[in-house]
Amino acid sequence: MSGDTFPPIFDGHNDLLFQLHRGAVTREAVARGGATGHIDLPRARAGGLAGGMFAIFVPGRLEGESFMRAMEAASYDLPLPEAVGWPDSVRVAASQAAHLFALDRAGALAVCRTVPEIEAAMGAGVLAAVMHMEGAEAIDAEFHMLEVFHAAGLRSLGPVWSRPTIFGHGVPMRFPGDPDTGPGLTDCGRALVRACNDLGILIDLSHLNEKGFDDVARISDAPLVATHSNAHALCPSTRNLTDRQLAVIAERDGLVGLNFAAVFLRPDGRMRTDFGIDVMLRHLDHLIDRLGEDRVALGSDFDGALVSREIGDAAGLPALRAAMRAHGYDAALMAKLCNGNWLRVLGATLRP
Repeated sequence: MSGDTFPPIFDGHNDLLFQLHRGAVTREAVARGGATGHIDLPRARAGGLAGGMFAIFVPGRLEGESFMRAMEAASYDLPLPEAVGWPDSVRVAASQAAHLFALDRAGALAVCRTVPEIEAAMGAGVLAAVMHMEGAEAIDAEFHMLEVFHAAGLRSLGPVWSRPTIFGHGVPMRFPGDPDTGPGLTDCGRALVRACNDLGILIDLSHLNEKGFDDVARISDAPLVATHSNAHALCPSTRNLTDRQLAVIAERDGLVGLNFAAVFLRPDGRMRTDFGIDVMLRHLDHLIDRLGEDRVALGSDFDGALVSREIGDAAGLPALRAAMRAHGYDAALMAKLCNGNWLRVLGATLRP
């Protein structure tokens, strides 16, 4: 079934730039096809993936295969990895930004800074890319690099990944677990939220623990957004959002993007691909019930997670949308979930 049958997808999170940085794929393979992982341009077109948030992610020493394999167990409690130093982080972040702009220059995608630019790219059939940071290790305490990256196109930022930064404490990978895992934002983290509000940079809640989440909710004057998170009530991972947190996001007219990662979808929290799209639909139903149909979208975590074998990669997105349609989501709701809700919340947040 062609991706053209369904509304195009704007996706809240992918890790393609990290895969380019570490040499797992090449820019040529992304543009022409044949890339390993989840995303290249031909598969994006086949699946109806029309745009999304392209994450800059700084790896540490411990986030390798053993870190991932640990989450195949029935339960796990992984300590927060060590913090990563700022000079090394800036180098890695610049490398990933360079890959993004090289793809833009080659015509494989268009870096977008506003909703009209996203809409124009999607309308022209060009993959719309919004620069995002997953963890703010590359941002200094004086915010000089925040200004530089914003000028380059940064429009979305998560203060932490699953490790501490000068801005706050990440939530550890733990199952089963509660998101109340430690202290919230630091003084510098609270200042970062205000600086992002001033610049029109979306603050991503997806890797914050509960106290950090509450700190952002108190400080920020923008819609509250978790770019790639799921329902704790259905999968009790520390990374997922409780119904109380979902209520706070609803009150602030924000958004949650459904994460496709097995560990945040499966009731058993295991990193295994042998689960069906029905599991994803249960999370979507729960999110829609708690947030309303205007505040739920998609945040795949492609190229950064293991996803259902029924989807596989970006070319498999029509299978998800077919299941959503068969599940009873009408055309208006499909349009909101696939792209409209992202465009709404970004329009309420971003500035040129």
